[in-house]
Amino acid sequence: MNESVMVGSVLRIERTSIYDGQGLRTVLFLKGCPLRCRWCSTPESQRSNPQKGYARDLCVGCGRCVLSCPTGALAMGEDGLKVLTDSSKCQNCFVCVAKCLRDAHKKYGSFLSVQEVVREIAKDEIFFFHSGGGLTISGGEPLNQPEFVAEVLRECRDLGIHTAMETSFHAPYESIAKVLPWLNVLYVDLKHLDKELHKQWVGQDNSLILENLRKLDQANDPVEIIVRIPLIPDANDSDANLSAVAEFCKSLKKLREIELLPYHRLGLETYRNLEMDYFLQELVPPSQERISERADFLALQNPGVPIRIGD
Repeated sequence: MNESVMVGSVLRIERTSIYDGQGLRTVLFLKGCPLRCRWCSTPESQRSNPQKGYARDLCVGCGRCVLSCPTGALAMGEDGLKVLTDSSKCQNCFVCVAKCLRDAHKKYGSFLSVQEVVREIAKDEIFFFHSGGGLTISGGEPLNQPEFVAEVLRECRDLGIHTAMETSFHAPYESIAKVLPWLNVLYVDLKHLDKELHKQWVGQDNSLILENLRKLDQANDPVEIIVRIPLIPDANDSDANLSAVAEFCKSLKKLREIELLPYHRLGLETYRNLEMDYFLQELVPPSQERISERADFLALQNPGVPIRIGD
């Protein structure tokens, strides 16, 4: 594809984040992910294409969406409030989103060109300059779109913008190699060190992820690695798993720090909007005491490596 018209599937662009790298960050969230983590907080990022959601509690039953739907895919429910969608007729034209006055119909994602994305990111250059921040690309899984990501990163680096990427690292190494020349920092999730338990909780085993980390650590690329552990109660917060993570990390020469990301339930509303099942309904986020205790335990297993608690 000609670079001038290269497009990517973008979920959203968030500004002035303080949680996704040094300084103030602009975070580019992309769509599409090969994994299905049971605790995923951004279910709207899993599918590659833009998709439609519906927030019933915002709907007032005005019927504008039903009347405007060009394929007749929408109908009012018997309660006169809920709008029903016939998925066999819906063509994801998003006319209903444009017509809705209450933001009950939602569009998750859009196709944007490299130039459109970089133009938005560059608006924040003054914040990057004063805070030491920059761009972080997240997902979904950015490595699902390696050419698009590489081009966005390249153009940002040409502008002098610091770059980082958050990834599961579940991708062919050829895809990783395309983005490495333009990256300053790489955040890699290590969700579980047990191969079978990783597959049980995430949908794929961890063989490719660990192999990619070893390859990168041996490569000449100067990128820094930060390992992130999503801390999920009763899934991966055990002594055995944290010890295994620490042991693996001891072999990584490019490792800068390990970051714990405590489980939260911020994506529940989006699951409802997309009519997706959430499989951890009864799971409670860990207490601050438990998080601190797990961080201390991890530090004892790998002395000398900074341990940070994220948000």
